[in-house]
Amino acid sequence: MAYVNPQQILTVEDLTVSFDGFRAVDGLNLYIAPNECRVIIGPNGAGKTTVLDLICGRTRASGGTVLFKGRDLLKMREDQIVHAGVGRKFQTPSVYEDLTVLENLEISYPRGHSVWGALAFRRDGEVMDRIAEIARTIFLADALDEKAAFLSHGQKQWLEIGMLLIQDPELLMLDEPVAGMSVAERVKTAELLNRIVSDRSVIVIEHDMKFVADIATRVTVLHQGKLLAEGSMAHVQADPKVIDVYLGH
Repeated sequence: MAYVNPQQILTVEDLTVSFDGFRAVDGLNLYIAPNECRVIIGPNGAGKTTVLDLICGRTRASGGTVLFKGRDLLKMREDQIVHAGVGRKFQTPSVYEDLTVLENLEISYPRGHSVWGALAFRRDGEVMDRIAEIARTIFLADALDEKAAFLSHGQKQWLEIGMLLIQDPELLMLDEPVAGMSVAERVKTAELLNRIVSDRSVIVIEHDMKFVADIATRVTVLHQGKLLAEGSMAHVQADPKVIDVYLGH
């Protein structure tokens, strides 16, 4: 049985993946604590999105270990990883535009995921209470009956986060969640992430340094698939190596 460190919800050690001989991620170690918001930054091509792909099972690792609460994610399928408690949001919002906000949240409610669960699913008080709670969290309580197609870009991003939150993952991974948002939407998204990290861990890939400073518990800097620096925002911003390969540009 794998050793479970109670101070870590996610343990990534010596994680490596090669594509045609090119090491996109090269011997990466990453340790995520409960209730932590870890932000991964770095130049384009540093391997940031690939790391999330490896954790969620979308890409198969060439080597290394990924343990989530002691469970080896590298031996699990994508759907098994989701059911284990790992949620992933990609860069482009993926919502059902022909459905309302309420229906998008309802279709994501975990009770309907199995065939029998879907057949037996009913929009009862428990479901509606949970939908209302999530809608308040993602600033869409007044838009439950609005079709997702008519939401702003930022609201669609919040809705997709809500569709993950309603599944109650213990680890939530977000890839550039504020790309394309207005300044006001970015501020509210920081508020949202600071709120939800109180009862789960979050990994964020982001380029907006103001947003990173507003949300990060700890920052990891990647360069050419390797760990370049790690620590507080102030620490990595002052690191000459980080300034040279990323922040200085």
